[in-house]
Amino acid sequence: MYKYLIILIALISFSGFQQKQKKVLIIGDSISIGYTPFVKEALADKATVVHNEGNGQHTGNGLKKLDSWLNDEKWDVIQFNWGLWDLCYRSPNSKEQGNRDKINGKITYSVEEYQQNLEQLVKKLKMTGAKLIFVTTSYVPENEAGRFAGDELKYNKVAKQIMKENGILVNDIWKTTKKIHKKQGQALNNVHYTPEGYKQIADKITSFLKKEL
Repeated sequence: MYKYLIILIALISFSGFQQKQKKVLIIGDSISIGYTPFVKEALADKATVVHNEGNGQHTGNGLKKLDSWLNDEKWDVIQFNWGLWDLCYRSPNSKEQGNRDKINGKITYSVEEYQQNLEQLVKKLKMTGAKLIFVTTSYVPENEAGRFAGDELKYNKVAKQIMKENGILVNDIWKTTKKIHKKQGQALNNVHYTPEGYKQIADKITSFLKKEL
């Protein structure tokens, strides 16, 4: 009898441990794709972390694909970001990667369009019942071919206001990414980071998520 009691207690304990595992969905662009593996590793004992399929790109892409990314799953936490693609200028004649061209190109979404799209996305995300966390758009270096440095601050300001109005948490990573980019940016004209840079960004993401899990 004592033996079976021990087994029962062990099973209950194991079941309780399993229930503590949370489901986290990260929605974002290539910056989030870069840091997500480090976040997964850091939270392995606390949560199952999943990134949306492919690159989240801009808010227009989010409106088209959000339902498929949510996939009728019951998410405990959804961390999301759009911005870098929205504020990017592109021209079909540009030879830069992604046809980026802030001189002759056309912006993907203006601040006003970004606001409208993000408000729709937030409305959909709130319907999931998950705890929502918005991550601000990361640093844009001065020499980036398709983006004007400082535009991300304008988009972040709009986004943070939307989050405030909807009671959504904000993890503001802009200052952190600016600091990290100085030593761990891929180049002075590139918004991306070295593996070490992504690891450092992941530390801030992980720290924030741990408090909310």
